[in-house]
Amino acid sequence: MNKTWLVTGTSSGLGRGLTERLLARGDTVVATARNAAALDDLAAQHGPRLIVLTLDVTQPEAIRAAVARAFAQAGRIDVVVSNAGYGLFGATEEVTDAQIERQVATNLLGSIHLIRAVLPHLRAQGGGRIVQVSSEGGQIAYPNFSLYHATKWGIEGFVESVAQEVAPFGIDFLLVEPGPTGTGFADGLDHAAPLAAYENTPAGEVRRAIASGAFEIRGDAAKSVDAMIAMADSAAPPLRLALGSTAYESIRHALAGRLDTLERHKAVTLSADVDG
Repeated sequence: MNKTWLVTGTSSGLGRGLTERLLARGDTVVATARNAAALDDLAAQHGPRLIVLTLDVTQPEAIRAAVARAFAQAGRIDVVVSNAGYGLFGATEEVTDAQIERQVATNLLGSIHLIRAVLPHLRAQGGGRIVQVSSEGGQIAYPNFSLYHATKWGIEGFVESVAQEVAPFGIDFLLVEPGPTGTGFADGLDHAAPLAAYENTPAGEVRRAIASGAFEIRGDAAKSVDAMIAMADSAAPPLRLALGSTAYESIRHALAGRLDTLERHKAVTLSADVDG
């Protein structure tokens, strides 16, 4: 049975790939992008099965208006994919106030406002599924991506809470956590002006690795899209889905380390309880 999807950030990367694959299999997609013209080729090819809306997710009122229009035009929407986002690259001291505000407004607040906007519509139709594109960076951290990680860790906590709130309405969530993937993510990074003080630090090492192309990218974009669709189609998806061997290895290592630290300091942790 064909489905109807609402997908944000569809002009490039996973959002574009997801839109192409869904249309190819016969589904209907409401696709949003800041530059709607980037989807002109798909609109010409797929006609009414592609509804294109211009949307800047840093504008809450625009999000609410676009969501209302999407449901009005498409009727029922089965899956909402919150995908719009980008990376801010630089040591925390290097990034500007304006860069920080734009990163948080896009990746974190944009996703929060989108989810808040679709919930009443999903409740009214008796349920639905929300796919939030996060990152392995929602559970681990690299130097030079502190603000990006703040948004991804933040949206994961938000989703984990909201998922419990709306489960009684037949609404569930899937957090997708890709590792480094061939999507052009690095080409879209917002770079901060480097400070010489960080040249010989882990931040400098990561900067050089990305600049030289030495930062290993194992993830395949098309396979990642296929995995996302397969899990979004499943009857009972997990709350979190890591994608790619890098994501698996890095998240597993981080979780094991946290659990080990928790257990090693158990006595001190428990000593904070009230007596008796």
